[in-house]
Amino acid sequence: MATKLNKKALDNALRLVKDKKIERDTRDDWSEHTPSADEENAFIDKNGFREFSQWHLGMDPEASEGTKGSVSFPFGDFKKVHRCAVISLESRAAQYGHSDIQKAAKDLLEKIDAD
Repeated sequence: MATKLNKKALDNALRLVKDKKIERDTRDDWSEHTPSADEENAFIDKNGFREFSQWHLGMDPEASEGTKGSVSFPFGDFKKVHRCAVISLESRAAQYGHSDIQKAAKDLLEKIDAD
């Protein structure tokens, strides 16, 4: 997989943090806070795939464009950045060798924790 940093999504996340749209949850909460497939589909139906993709720090240009498989590393619930999601995605990015995404997540987490 050729996953790359989705810079538009990173800009979105940084803007949300600046606007204090942050859920300060704990590390293991993401499994409970992550949007369900039905919630994702409803968001896509209402807002379009482009907006959906801006909630994922990873994108795979080799995957079929406009599919859920083309994005990865979600960081929020379509309203707020979740601290637990950023922690989770930083760890997964490191595990799979996506250093650009790992660094972006680390920087994002520092901004969340500095606020």
